[in-house]
Amino acid sequence: MFARRARGLLDFTFALLCVWCAYHHTPAGALLRRAGAWAFNTRTTARPLLAYYDGVSGTAVPVPAALPAALLARVPTSAEALAWGTHSALKALDPKAREPSLALARELGIAPETLVDPVKGPAATRRLLDALARDFPSEEARVTAVFAGRVPARFALERVDAEGGALSLERLAKQLPPGFEGSSVGAAQALALSTALMLGWPVSESAPVTSPFGYRVHPTLRTRRMHTGVDLAVRSGTTVTAVAAGVVRRSSEDSVNGRVLVLDHGRGVTTAYCHNSELLVKAGTRVEKGQAIALSGNTGRSTGPHLHYQLELAARPVDPFGFRTALRMADGATEL
Repeated sequence: MFARRARGLLDFTFALLCVWCAYHHTPAGALLRRAGAWAFNTRTTARPLLAYYDGVSGTAVPVPAALPAALLARVPTSAEALAWGTHSALKALDPKAREPSLALARELGIAPETLVDPVKGPAATRRLLDALARDFPSEEARVTAVFAGRVPARFALERVDAEGGALSLERLAKQLPPGFEGSSVGAAQALALSTALMLGWPVSESAPVTSPFGYRVHPTLRTRRMHTGVDLAVRSGTTVTAVAAGVVRRSSEDSVNGRVLVLDHGRGVTTAYCHNSELLVKAGTRVEKGQAIALSGNTGRSTGPHLHYQLELAARPVDPFGFRTALRMADGATEL
């Protein structure tokens, strides 16, 4: 009798755990949380649905293998970042999926082949985006026009405007005509890359790297594992700042990450800051770029004071140094 009751209690506990995980870590749960926040006029820490799928499909964001010296020499402007993000997303598309973009380029007098050219591509893509700015003032609508075409994007934009409320790529994607839904994937990738290109750095530019992004032998577990961020050597109590404006999605502590913050910067871009001694902001708080958010430390599974900084695009970890400028590298940090 006791064993049967214990088994029933264990089953009930596992069921509750599954419900909790689904509520906090799945698109359906995020949708339910956002609906509840809307119904009760409260704030929510639920991730945007695009953060789960990088658009609609769940395909990986095409991180550029290398960025040109001209772009890396300084933090790019928003127009430059959007052009580079869009160019990179176009290059990653199947040739057939590029047809709306190529047709739009022809219509605007831009040689279609230049859009994916490794040398001429970014400038050609910027010309394309600039030509669309008047009809599509927001970046979300503009990149939708690039990947879906002018007419489908205009159709979606008019439907969203008629409904009222804030414009977002999610809403535009839902209003695209049948057959064009997949184009929002490229648009989401372009926006994620452009956002990542404008990120700052969480601590001093001179902080050395003690462990880079990639596979390594774990310092405490002694097994080969993927290191999903970079470890920056800083003294305990060093001020950690937000690399971009965003919303605090997590402000808590666990045995592995220690005191950890996760910021959602929108467009599928999130950053994490682990092993802190003190967290200065709470979940649901909006922070600005450069704002102090934590004090670094040695909490959790850590072998010494440092900051583990992690960047994710569409829920996939990427090397933060792929989006760090050469100007900053020259300040004395370890170049990888």
